[in-house]
Amino acid sequence: MKNDEFNNIHFTLNEVKKGVYAAISKPGGGAVANAGFVDLGDGVIVFDTFNTQQASKELRDAAERITNQNVMWVVNSHYHGDHIRGNQTFKDASILSSETTLAKMKEIHPSRIEKQKVDIDGLTQYIESLEKQLRDSGESTLQDQVSFLHEMKRSLPDLELTLPNETFKKEKTLQGTTRSAKLFTLGGGHSFCDSMLYLPEEKVIFMGDLVFVQCHPTFFDETDTRKWIDILREVKKLDIETVIPGHGDIGTKEDIDTMILYLTHLLSVQHKESTEIPPLYKNWASPEVYFQNIKRVKIKERT
Repeated sequence: MKNDEFNNIHFTLNEVKKGVYAAISKPGGGAVANAGFVDLGDGVIVFDTFNTQQASKELRDAAERITNQNVMWVVNSHYHGDHIRGNQTFKDASILSSETTLAKMKEIHPSRIEKQKVDIDGLTQYIESLEKQLRDSGESTLQDQVSFLHEMKRSLPDLELTLPNETFKKEKTLQGTTRSAKLFTLGGGHSFCDSMLYLPEEKVIFMGDLVFVQCHPTFFDETDTRKWIDILREVKKLDIETVIPGHGDIGTKEDIDTMILYLTHLLSVQHKESTEIPPLYKNWASPEVYFQNIKRVKIKERT
């Protein structure tokens, strides 16, 4: 059920079960990825913090106003920027991640953020060039990109990398007065290490970028397709009804199956040229990513 009271440019808020909310990113906003929060009765868990602090501030405001509780815990599912760059909004909370995620954040983000900060003029020029293209072509797909880049530019001057202050190895249970939540990782598939948040009584799982719904998943140098499939097969053993993906709309357990099929398909076509997207995935968002994924899987499988 959508909560229109907290409507903003960054995300749509949906109550998927009583006290469990999914924040689904909007194109062109400062969120980029999905996030969410859970009321444990005596405090709130936030799962992922978006790509910008202006989006994460809206998330915290919604979480605390709806639940009338403070945000006590924040989970970073993995190290990618669209899931952790809003952390500074939650400096006073316990920010949790796997040990691997923390290590990768320390290794990769300081130089990346610093480089972006010193090149705001370059970003401004790039935005201006896209705005000119938009005026000349009227191409609607450019509008979301321009809007997003404005949000990025707005975030950079005050952006501070805020690292997790607590880590776990394999799993950690967060116990509240009204429900418990299980934070766990089965290793890396999409990234070096991917963490999930499972609510057994509600049969809800926040899966980060291990699941994309109706859109092509993004692959990186570290992505391991076979391990990703193994992780999803293991997660399928849980009692799940609702899946909150890292990108795309709220899903069900069937979307885990669909993700497994997609990844298995990519492995099956790695030895031949694919010129068309299969019908099952043809209407998914970001179709150009499909062909990029095939190339990445081919390279990975050769090494």
